[in-house]
Parts: sequence; structure tokens; C-alpha cells
Amino acid sequence: MRKSKKRKRIYFPDPRFNDILVSRFINHLMKNGKKNLAYRIFYNAMKKIEEIKDKEEKSSLEIWKDGLKNVTPNVEVRSRRMGGSNIQIPTSISSNSRITKAIKLLISCASIRKEKTMSSRLAYEIFDAYNEQGEAVKRKENIHKIAEANKAFSHFRF
Repeated sequence: MRKSKKRKRIYFPDPRFNDILVSRFINHLMKNGKKNLAYRIFYNAMKKIEEIKDKEEKSSLEIWKDGLKNVTPNVEVRSRRMGGSNIQIPTSISSNSRITKAIKLLISCASIRKEKTMSSRLAYEIFDAYNEQGEAVKRKENIHKIAEANKAFSHFRF
């Protein structure tokens, strides 16, 4: 092989929820190395979810995990040059990449919402994802539709 194998990154659990997935989410939420700000945004979003939820017996962390699960794509399309045109080839994704794509989808869709603060944007996007609504779920479904439309090219796998 030309490239060496990528090392698996070790994540330490976050201080409040003691969860590795939360620390991964916070690392993706962080900009310019401001991790304390990312912690504050995420924990305020969890408080906001506690306020938003109506008669839900689940905790805010469980709502966040279910929302993340609803946004997680199963396939992706990759471009490949064949002859004179680019074709989209649907490929399955590894579990690690699925989680990363879901996290990035949630954060990017939360950042384009109209609420005032990032923590409230994130809270409402997570709650919409939990209820299988919102922009992140639409983008995931769009990825699946594109893969379904290009299913004829699936035998051209990399």
C-alpha cells in the first residue's frame, strides 16, 4: 500500500456526561481551539432541550443520541471519472465515518438556523432531529435519494 494506515484517534470522555461521543461532538463544534466555548455551547443546548421537551421521559443526552442516530447516513456517493463523465457511485460507510458525518450534519444545519445563540440553534436542531424533522434529516434523506438514484453504478465500487 502506498499510504500508511490511519491511526485511530483516542478520545477522552467529557467531564459532565462522561461520554466519549459527547467529546467527539464537542471537538467538531470547536472553532479556533476554543474548547471551553464549545463545552459551554453544548451544555447550554442540553439545558435548553430539558426546557423544550414535553412529557418526554428521556434525558437530554438520550434525546441527543436519538437525534444523532436519526441523522446518521448509511451510504454516501463518491465521484469517479469514467470515460468523459463523472459518475456518482454509492458506497457504504464505516461506522466511524457515519458518526462523523452525522455530527457534521447536525452542526452545519444548526449553524444556519435563525435562532439568536448557537446553543439554542443546536438545541432546536437536535430536538427536530429527534422528532425526525429539520434540515439535517432532510439532508440525510437527500443523500439516500441520490444513492438510490445512482444504484445502477454500484458495481463500479472503488
